[in-house]
Amino acid sequence: MADGARGKQGSPGGSSPLPSRRRALQSPGSRTTHRPGTPGHSFRRTTLTKPTFCHHCGDFVWGLVGFLCEVCNFMSHEKCLKHVKSVCSCMGPSLVRVPVAHCFGPAGPKRRFCCVCRKSLEGGSALRCEVCELHVHASCAPFSCSDCRLCHQDGSQDYEMHQHHWREGNMSSGARCEVCRRTCGSSEVLAGMRCEWCGITAHASCYVILPSDCGFGRLRNMILPPSCVRICSRNFSKMHLFRISENSQSDLGNGSSRLPLFSLKLCSSPLLSGKQTLRVFDGDDAVKRNQFRLVSIPRITKNEEVVEAALRAFYIPDEPQDYELQVYSQQSLLSDDIINRNGAPDNKAAFKDCAPEAWVLRARPREAEVLKIYAGWLKWVSLGVAYISISISKGSTVDAVIKEILTQLVLTGACFSSLAVQRQILTGQELLLEKLQEIKKVSLRQMNQTRFYIVERKNSVVQVHLLLGALPAQLSQEEYADLLQEHLAAKSESGHPCEFRILQRAVVVQISCFSEAERIYMLAKDTTVGGKQLYSLVIPEIMRKNLPQGCCPLLVFVNPKSGGLKGREILYSFRKLLNPHQVFELSSGGPLPGLHTFRDIPYFRILVCGGDGTMGWVLGVLEEVRHKLACSEPAIGIVPLGTGNDLARVLRWGAGYSGEDPYGILVAVDEAEEVEMDRWTILLDAQEAVEDDKGNGVLEPPKIVQMNNYCGLGIDAELSLDFHHAREEEPGKFNSRFHNKGVYVKVGLQKLSHTRNLYKDVKLQVDKQEVELPSIDGLIFLNIPSWGSGADLWGSDSDSRFEKPRIDDGMLEVVGVTGVVHMGQVQSGLRSGIRIAQGSYIRITLTKSIPVQVDGEPWIQAPGHIIISAAGPKVRLLRKTKQSKQKKQSGSLKESRTESPAPSEREH
Repeated sequence: MADGARGKQGSPGGSSPLPSRRRALQSPGSRTTHRPGTPGHSFRRTTLTKPTFCHHCGDFVWGLVGFLCEVCNFMSHEKCLKHVKSVCSCMGPSLVRVPVAHCFGPAGPKRRFCCVCRKSLEGGSALRCEVCELHVHASCAPFSCSDCRLCHQDGSQDYEMHQHHWREGNMSSGARCEVCRRTCGSSEVLAGMRCEWCGITAHASCYVILPSDCGFGRLRNMILPPSCVRICSRNFSKMHLFRISENSQSDLGNGSSRLPLFSLKLCSSPLLSGKQTLRVFDGDDAVKRNQFRLVSIPRITKNEEVVEAALRAFYIPDEPQDYELQVYSQQSLLSDDIINRNGAPDNKAAFKDCAPEAWVLRARPREAEVLKIYAGWLKWVSLGVAYISISISKGSTVDAVIKEILTQLVLTGACFSSLAVQRQILTGQELLLEKLQEIKKVSLRQMNQTRFYIVERKNSVVQVHLLLGALPAQLSQEEYADLLQEHLAAKSESGHPCEFRILQRAVVVQISCFSEAERIYMLAKDTTVGGKQLYSLVIPEIMRKNLPQGCCPLLVFVNPKSGGLKGREILYSFRKLLNPHQVFELSSGGPLPGLHTFRDIPYFRILVCGGDGTMGWVLGVLEEVRHKLACSEPAIGIVPLGTGNDLARVLRWGAGYSGEDPYGILVAVDEAEEVEMDRWTILLDAQEAVEDDKGNGVLEPPKIVQMNNYCGLGIDAELSLDFHHAREEEPGKFNSRFHNKGVYVKVGLQKLSHTRNLYKDVKLQVDKQEVELPSIDGLIFLNIPSWGSGADLWGSDSDSRFEKPRIDDGMLEVVGVTGVVHMGQVQSGLRSGIRIAQGSYIRITLTKSIPVQVDGEPWIQAPGHIIISAAGPKVRLLRKTKQSKQKKQSGSLKESRTESPAPSEREH
């Protein structure tokens, strides 16, 4: 960032928003400003009219006097002024060595504080970053510091990313400082510091003492280290890189790129009744977009104070002597370009009567500037250098500046590339001072967040990996190549090479050109093949050689449609606690993108956040691509977000997610024990459907399905089918577990008087032995000891005829129910089902069409044969330990993330 010289340039000239006869008058509203050794703050003494807390120590400010920063609203005791370490919002951008943009989405329901203006976030205008704990007002978002977590290596760049990433405030009020062990959190103000990787907390005056190296804390073994992830991100936003669904951004209106810049009032004096409000733009781009800030000032004010108020409104930390306010004429503001950019001719009316109050903040032209050149590689870190300040003049070229930098570092023998300004490569003969002045003219806010850095010249090969899904299955490589050429490369004349790898109903395309990758990515989203809309995702590359020893990353799949809004909050929380590159939203391509990303990791685990149907979906895809994974049998845990959650109950993960601490869930996953479970294949060999069943709108039965939990015939499947039809008619109402169970009860009551006599229409063979069925209306095959939302259908009574059921015994339990009343008694725990048989090979013969359901998915099965047999290897699952369950019930995990790890954990 270019730092303006602090020397005065004489009395300010140019235009002024005040009449000339008032410029020499002393403003009666001026106050004494206190500028101690604080990082960028401009404190003034203020009278307190309501209960106020200090932002440094978090304690109550007793008395009527406090010290308030005029820029960022930082409040402090007088005794705390000399100890303040929190950086003012105007200075934040200058302290970031590697700028990383935020990815804003709608804020959650919890009370938070804005990280820019430090005020409480209220109403629907609050935003939060989807990757880090940054919370801001919508109007403050353009002024937020670009200091998001660095979660991957960008192309050929090589940054040190095992350091703490500190974020101020918005943490538990019970958090304790890692240094002094005193409380450092606050629920009243933005106070305290927290590392967003390892979770340790500290006071703003204490965290500077801590070592900079971060060991990722308690979750270090399951976090995918950023140094192991490489992705070429040019031309792609963070929304694309982290596969964040566009649905989560729907509340932002036109998107975060057009956030409002208005309504900040500064320098208003309660002693003066006469005030005026100025519209201030920070450059030509703001004028075209009609994005301005409102600055309220007394009518009798010095010109320097007006300029200073405008600089504060845009969080620019420079001196007012280097800037001036220029009035925009009515003709300039009403140009056709402005009207067209805003998209409405009504803008003319908005400026017609207010033109004299509209000003543009400009930087005064200077003969020389001081430029900070930041490190683009790790060699400077070993030398203890963060940046080098270089003085540039009108004749300073890029090559001359590079030569001067290398001379100061005594690195003249190396080969380096040109400087980069916001990812724009400058040519060797380009004049830097002119480039600076050009950026300042476009936007002073943009200039304040611009970074110049020098990087090593490398002949790196561009490799962008795109996953294109929803393609037809079982095509040859030539057929897929022709399909991609027809739909995605018909208008391409670039000739850039593309390589692709065939997956299950998808291909991964490797492209060596950024513009070609962007073209294919956007075109695929608007392409339909075989009546299905294609989807495209940017896939990161996992560098296996950089994985630390003992690392077992956790691959997280979240179904945001499960559990109402809880799935969305779980997704947000896991992106914060882990590397967002290891968290995948199942509505964006399903489990395949995540499994392909982790294909080369030798050992990893999977966490599925959803219902039993989601778990079956993941297990099915895993079975199809198992042979392509370095870890062919990853252990799988589950966060129950569905209605029944029978498998989660068996594995001790609970009856349903009810707001447990996500950090505690991850700790429990890390401590969970691995168990095996049988999976079963169901072969449906149906005869021709009878005429009565044609045209009734029943579901088309599959030919082969996989079973994990249970399979039902008769009354059990009939209730599931009625529930399925009700959900299809009004899907918006089925967003809570309580409502879903209520619908099940309703459809069950409607079947009370119904008698199907299933035993007359079904013939059963178990292990090639004929089994006579009792008088039942429902036949159920159990693989796990939980059915219908936790009911024990088999029962706990001992029986010498049968073995005790287990999920890995290689056998199914066959149970019958007599009707809806019997099912209700089983659900209430008053009775168990009718035990019929146990076996590993089941053959069923249907003499008429009967409802069938497998793991909650129902259909009408036509007459024919059904064969159930074991399906290949057993799957490895994660069962929660009893010790973890006790920790959860004690409630201590809620604050555990803010507590310090053991000394051995910090030494990494």
